[in-house]
Amino acid sequence: MPSLNRIVMRRSSRSWIKALTPHSLRVAEISGRWGESFNFRSYDQFRYPEYDICTGPFRGVDGRPLKFDLIIADQVWEHLDRPYGALKNVVKMLRKGGHFYIATPFFIPYHGAPIDCSRWSARGLRNLLIEGGFAPEGIRAEQWGNRAAAQRNLEKPWPPQYDETRDDLTDDPDFPLTAWAIAQKL
Repeated sequence: MPSLNRIVMRRSSRSWIKALTPHSLRVAEISGRWGESFNFRSYDQFRYPEYDICTGPFRGVDGRPLKFDLIIADQVWEHLDRPYGALKNVVKMLRKGGHFYIATPFFIPYHGAPIDCSRWSARGLRNLLIEGGFAPEGIRAEQWGNRAAAQRNLEKPWPPQYDETRDDLTDDPDFPLTAWAIAQKL
């Protein structure tokens, strides 16, 4: 059963990724496993913290940064000590025209796995991506949440599982729980 916090985000994000024609993409995912649900041309996982994107781009055996059409960072950026530096490393690994997908929590409990450092709204993600080198016109960012879902985030066990008979997915723009964005390297 999916997490309540990710239902709306997954619907939106899946349509963004499908629009990129997944079967033609060379993809890397930083931590997470969401990318496994797509039929990508190639798919590599770099698990955090074993591979720390903050320390530099992922490199091939020749020492050069690996290049990708899409890099996915789903629910990992909030755990990074140096998210801006990490983003600059992502940009180095993207091919021209490539995309970076990022999803982060905004209003959910602290979860140190191994650490918990930051939160972003849709506007915050947009600003992060611009600071990292993406052009504003190449960025799309969204957020979702409401007070009822926030209340469910106080329940144990956490995170709350989606219950279609009780959970309202109506968005309250003034109460985001999660944010996500996709940016293209122009």
